[in-house]
Amino acid sequence: MASIPIIVKHSGKRHEVELDPTSNGETLKYQLFSLTGVEPDRQKVLVKGGQLKDDTPLSSLNAKPGQTFMMMGTPSGGQGSTDLGRPKEAVKFLEDMTAAEVAQQEGATPAGLQNLGNTCYLNSTLQTLRSVPELQTELQKYRPSRSGQSGLADLSSFGLGGLDSSRDLAASLRDLFKQMSETQEGIPPLMFVNALRNAFPQFAQQDRNGHGYAQQDAEEAWSQIVNQLRAKLTITDGDKESSFVDKYMAGQFESVLECDDPAAREVGEQPNKSSDVFFKLDCHIGRDTNHLQDGIKEGLQEQIEKQSPTLDRNALYTKRSEIARLPQYLTVHFVRFFWKRETQKKAKIMRKVTFPAELDVVEFCTEELRKQLVPVRDKVREIRKDELDVERSRKRQKLSQQREVSQKKEEEESGGSLEPMQKKKKAAEENKGKSNDKDGDTAMEETFKTDAEYEAEKMDAIKAAKKELYELIQQKGSAESGTNQSGLYELRGVITHQGASADSGHYTAYVKQQARKSSDPQTGNKRREEEDKWWWFNDDKVTEVEAEKIETLSGGGESHSALILLYRAIDLPTLE
Repeated sequence: MASIPIIVKHSGKRHEVELDPTSNGETLKYQLFSLTGVEPDRQKVLVKGGQLKDDTPLSSLNAKPGQTFMMMGTPSGGQGSTDLGRPKEAVKFLEDMTAAEVAQQEGATPAGLQNLGNTCYLNSTLQTLRSVPELQTELQKYRPSRSGQSGLADLSSFGLGGLDSSRDLAASLRDLFKQMSETQEGIPPLMFVNALRNAFPQFAQQDRNGHGYAQQDAEEAWSQIVNQLRAKLTITDGDKESSFVDKYMAGQFESVLECDDPAAREVGEQPNKSSDVFFKLDCHIGRDTNHLQDGIKEGLQEQIEKQSPTLDRNALYTKRSEIARLPQYLTVHFVRFFWKRETQKKAKIMRKVTFPAELDVVEFCTEELRKQLVPVRDKVREIRKDELDVERSRKRQKLSQQREVSQKKEEEESGGSLEPMQKKKKAAEENKGKSNDKDGDTAMEETFKTDAEYEAEKMDAIKAAKKELYELIQQKGSAESGTNQSGLYELRGVITHQGASADSGHYTAYVKQQARKSSDPQTGNKRREEEDKWWWFNDDKVTEVEAEKIETLSGGGESHSALILLYRAIDLPTLE
């Protein structure tokens, strides 16, 4: 019977294992021992119906290729260790945990949201907003204003959905996120939907066919929720109080509005400069738009018809904008919907527009901001390149060691006897460099750095570069917190739409999994490891997908295409 490839999760790591259906549980545990270092008698492998026993036939598990199992347990302290010691914390196995404790384990599948009737637009929006950890943290501290309210409103402080949750969008969002953190089941977002419809009656519109509520635009829901959070959710930074949204999600434009009519310039009309706050960048889609950067560039320039004070008539003006402040979280909106008069509906632009996993927005910034960003961005790229070189060097060393072990094993198995050709080769290597010149001169030896020496030099260069980066950031110490200091963003969330109209179709969300904590095997320093896995939220159905899936969401038809992208400023390298 052929083996079955499965995944076993343990301590936040994924192990690929070949399960042999003809063997038993004890065999699988020894396989896991070789991968995790956890002795078989200290393992708890969780399967349907409870814990895997040593004598359980693996064929009885009916495992499917790619199926995920969870293993609990810790090593005893290494081979030969007789003192097992007492763990600092009692080991708690999965079957002994509450649903809330299981949901909060690293790598646990997050909760989905039930569709209450054309509420997929809202479910996908909420799942993407929930991927902002700073938002979750600040929401849990949020307490609505008590002025003119009953003391019953205090119930929501305990996640009980007090009276204020039905009226206060931020309180309702806080309670919903708390519920979602305590389960892996799909839950109905009833309180939040009611709060949203109370605050914005447009989301309570009935379907034209009389079948419940109408489908809505996820971008409109996103904008309204963010605006409400901006008004409600304030944070204290030292002795200064500010809006959470202004700090983490708002950027700033520096714009110039200039009349296109040469007659206006001839009579002395001057360009009008202004500064505006923005909460998302629009990616306009035209016939020549192929990439996200093309659409953003198009969106930063717009034509406006307005009254000219010098010409005393309407004229066309061009407004050109550059970014003067980059937020930590950048929202990008694909302007895919437009009003179609013939059908009286919002039609969808199907054109394929690709978007990157890492976005560089330096080119869209003001000259002043570019001067601050470019040195930091270039230094980050230099460090990344050197770290990649070190990683490749380590792989070469590992392969070299494996070859040496293999060669030594072959010599031992052959009893130390070498074939004639091997002896000649070995003698040639030993004589290499010896005097073979007719005049008795010694041949010049060419020396090369070992991989270890090369790695040591690179590590020194990385440390020096990180120190320079730290000094660069310190020089810009006046930079406002909550901003992007490099101009580089990584993609964290995607809201997609399937269908040809905003009034119909289906919305889902893709959210990148949070990095897991681990230790660097060379230095022992703590670090966060990205697995490049994503969660796909299709209402209450939550599925793990590979990063390659995100590349298929560029559009090009009625299939799922990106509508909203959520980018986060990249983590800058630390001195450690």
